[in-house]
Amino acid sequence: MSLGMIVAIAVAIICFGAAISAAFGDAKVVSTALEGMARQPEAYNRLFTSMLIGMGMLEVMPLITIVIAFMLIGKIA
Repeated sequence: MSLGMIVAIAVAIICFGAAISAAFGDAKVVSTALEGMARQPEAYNRLFTSMLIGMGMLEVMPLITIVIAFMLIGKIA
């Protein structure tokens, strides 16, 4: 097995892990925010804003991971 093939497999695993963890994180953020909105409808605006900020912060992680993975594979460096 060549080094290029090992790096390609490692990049695929890294990207898969980042995507799955972001999906689970987004699901947790949204479910918690919706639960809070159901309990306190008057706090909708604050909870919705916090939910969007939290999702944005969670979505940055896979983007950074993919950039690092492409740098590993040598396409960007």
